[in-house]
Amino acid sequence: MGRTGVIGTAAGGCEVLQIKGLCILGVRTVWHTEGDGEFFCSGCGGDRGYRRRTGTRRLTLLGLPLLPRGSAGTVVECVVCRAHHGPEVLEQPTTTVFSAMLRDAVHTVALAVLTAGGAMGRGAREAAVGAVRSAGFTDCTEDQLLGLLAAIVADEGRFPGASDALDADGLADALDGCGSWLSIELHEALEPLSRHLAPQGREYVLLQGALIALADGPYLPAEREVLGAVGRCLGLVGADTERILEAAARTPS
Repeated sequence: MGRTGVIGTAAGGCEVLQIKGLCILGVRTVWHTEGDGEFFCSGCGGDRGYRRRTGTRRLTLLGLPLLPRGSAGTVVECVVCRAHHGPEVLEQPTTTVFSAMLRDAVHTVALAVLTAGGAMGRGAREAAVGAVRSAGFTDCTEDQLLGLLAAIVADEGRFPGASDALDADGLADALDGCGSWLSIELHEALEPLSRHLAPQGREYVLLQGALIALADGPYLPAEREVLGAVGRCLGLVGADTERILEAAARTPS
């Protein structure tokens, strides 16, 4: 005689006791949506909408929910592929946000290197414009970078009215000593990004700064100091930072 009772899992994850195909007793998860937004779905491989949902497991009899059986936890459900992810997936930036973070990081590094001495050389300024454009600010110009550098000087209180009065040559002395800006901006732009970068990505950001510094000659002491700070903000150990800087210096321009 065949078995008349079967315990298994039905579609949707409902644990059931079936008798001759009829669902008698089971446990079903009821989901409640608590919020939504956009995230990077590893299943789809791109930015997608999500629903943040909390589940409650309930005992069912003949398909009717009866007694609660505890929490099923919180999940992030992709609205496209319906895959469930842990809430920690929302800590990862979307592709759009990540691209903006990388763009801002290269822009900040370029300004930091120019602040440390690169503003004196036209080659460094042109290299900075090229790096910033490649990172995503496609309409960046040399005048815009010089305007930002002058604004930094004025904000530091070293040259009141600098944003209107200084040209590229006059910025060199005025920029000396703007260390507080460098420290704050580098930490804010690089440290959040470094958590989401592979080692090669961190080295890439540092390399952009090195190439800007080298565009008008060997590293200045202040430029080496700034590039060392960039490496630390990116989470690179000192030996790796030195290796990248030395390799960049040996690369033909």
